Amino acid sequence: MSSLIDRRPVPAGSSFSLRAMLAIAAGKSAAIATRLVGRGGGTAITGMVSRKVDPRILDKLIRVAGVPVVAITGSNGKTTTARFTAALLRGEGIKVCHNSAGANLIQGVTSLAVSHSNLLGRLPDAVFVAEVDEGALPRVAPETLPRALLVTDLFRDQLDRFGEIYAVADAIESVASKLPPDCALIVNADDPMVATLAEKREGRRVTFGLALKKSTDQISRAADTIRCPRCQSDLNYRYVYLSHMGDYTCPSCHFARPKLDVAVTALQVVGIDRTRCEMQTPQGKLILDIPQSGVHIAYDAAAAVAILVGLGVPLEHAAESLSTVGPAFGRLEKIDAAGKTVILAFAKNPTSYNTTLRALATEDEPKQLLIAASNTLVDGEDFGWLWDVDFESMAPKIERVVVSGTRADELANRLHYAGVSAGKLRIIVDRPAALTEALALLPPGQRLVVLSGYTPLIELRNEMRRRGWTGRYWAV
Repeated sequence: MSSLIDRRPVPAGSSFSLRAMLAIAAGKSAAIATRLVGRGGGTAITGMVSRKVDPRILDKLIRVAGVPVVAITGSNGKTTTARFTAALLRGEGIKVCHNSAGANLIQGVTSLAVSHSNLLGRLPDAVFVAEVDEGALPRVAPETLPRALLVTDLFRDQLDRFGEIYAVADAIESVASKLPPDCALIVNADDPMVATLAEKREGRRVTFGLALKKSTDQISRAADTIRCPRCQSDLNYRYVYLSHMGDYTCPSCHFARPKLDVAVTALQVVGIDRTRCEMQTPQGKLILDIPQSGVHIAYDAAAAVAILVGLGVPLEHAAESLSTVGPAFGRLEKIDAAGKTVILAFAKNPTSYNTTLRALATEDEPKQLLIAASNTLVDGEDFGWLWDVDFESMAPKIERVVVSGTRADELANRLHYAGVSAGKLRIIVDRPAALTEALALLPPGQRLVVLSGYTPLIELRNEMRRRGWTGRYWAV
């Protein structure tokens, strides 16, 4: 193993307390009970209960014990990047523990540690790959002291929860700048704000991005940070790859995109099932064929490869490892619904919506739609960002759309202004009833595309499980 993924020495005099052991036992018991009554997979309740008994349980299990952690944060791409990272590490013979169900708040990361610990607080000799919500990072990082921290990108997301994007950047900056020198910081150089995070920090720094000789997107109203992070002048873009991410320079202070350590040099998106790309790394060129679709998949793969570069782990089996990683639940996931095909697509902000719509457009989708949005605390209460989603490009293709969720009225209004006629649109607030109706209206040979925020996505997928069409979402 590389030194960056070896355990740090345990401080002299460290011991595991009775309280900590009780916290582990309580968390594990809560997870078992939750599964037995069919209320979840224990991906959050384990940590919630454990922390009630011992608020320092994560710190004791991970930081004090010197367990190597890879933390992955940012607005978009965390789940897929974490899946890619876990696959790459396993492909090089390294054991991995990973919060694969996407429980990424402090209780979810605590659940990851507690679920893999024995009652004495001993964890396996493994690298812990933790997807971490950007709002939770300031709490998670001090208790895990990551050996590598990756920042995927920064976009507007749940303004009522996070505030504006600069507040999120400041919070991540405060964490990244305090990482000790033996930690690697991995940043998306194509995102101007991410590229400048913790620039003066001592320690290993790895950049990744796209180095294509053509644009794959254009600056639109959904773009967020198109101003120079140093002088606030408008940036000039040589190429735009995804929203505000691309190859940029500042005409005023001459700030420019940093040199890429991991660069995607060729890219081909094949329908909604496959992405092929070439990648230049410090260890040579990789040719990848990934069974997922989109420009964002190339970014996620480059990010995962950059993590291994930062850790000093070889990439000998990278192509083979990534060739087996299908989509996480809700990421253009295909489900056989009693002989009918459902494409389940998670979309939570303008960029994730637009990226998903662009991927679907490669197969002339969507035609038959179910869109669901809810204003829960988890999903965010502010839906003003719906007006920055490019529904206008999708509208001419739509033959029928059912809207659902607690904000079905607002969705219907937005689609009306995008050009979807009233005759093509139905409002059914109840999610199971909306699913039933949308499938009943589905013409033979066509597919139902479900675009959904987090809470209705879980509700709809659980309904599909009850109907016998799929397994539990945390097992994907």
